[in-house]
Amino acid sequence: MSSEELRTSFADLVVGSPNQTAGQNNSSGVSSSEEGLQVTCFTEDLHDVTLHFQIVRLSKQIYVWVGCNTAKFGHLYAAATTRPDNRVSVTSVLGGTSDNTGSGMARRLVLKTGLNIVLACNIPKDSPMLEAAAERKLVEKLKGLGYMRPVAGEATTSTAH
Repeated sequence: MSSEELRTSFADLVVGSPNQTAGQNNSSGVSSSEEGLQVTCFTEDLHDVTLHFQIVRLSKQIYVWVGCNTAKFGHLYAAATTRPDNRVSVTSVLGGTSDNTGSGMARRLVLKTGLNIVLACNIPKDSPMLEAAAERKLVEKLKGLGYMRPVAGEATTSTAH
């Protein structure tokens, strides 16, 4: 599937019933919301490549797919905090262990969101700058959607003077 076909498919994506209009947002992609489920898709052109993103927000976890130029699935990672010391554990669910592109991203997303993360990543393993740029765009979008954990020491509207 070409990049243009994928972009068109994202524009046509609808989650939920055809009559559902509440919670849909097409400003920077496609977003649809149901009880406990929100799907957001968007595309960014970075470093001469097209990155496609899909974010599925469930009640206690986020599923993220990042595709580079194509609609291939890539490697799949699951990351979550572990008890008792709240460290983050990451495992490769699909794909080999020789290509760990995305595992670090999954770990950092757990730390930033406080939620379990399932990340499918199709970024070439020899492109660390592209991976960093993709993560920055993803974090920006997650902040905009309100999925990020508040930073300690950050003033809220109720405590700010």
